Amino acid sequence: MTNQILCTNIVSTMQIQTIFQAGNSDVVALARELGFRKGDKVIVEKVPDIEGFITVKKVSAKKTKNSASGAEFKKWLDNVLKEDAEILDELANR
Repeated sequence: MTNQILCTNIVSTMQIQTIFQAGNSDVVALARELGFRKGDKVIVEKVPDIEGFITVKKVSAKKTKNSASGAEFKKWLDNVLKEDAEILDELANR
């Protein structure tokens, strides 16, 4: 099977940004020229098998009403349970 990446928009500007902490999250600031604004809802996905590569996609207002689908939630929950299994087991045994 061949991996393919489809690019629908090519950004003509490239900037190096520093990841910083805001609360318990690691954050990357997006330049306004990219078209994102404060309060926009976005989907951020890690591209499988490509180290350090993510996609950021703006979500339409219609999609934000239902937030995540059942399948997306299950995928997220399975990932959290897998990544944090040791911590969750320790907390359950306290």
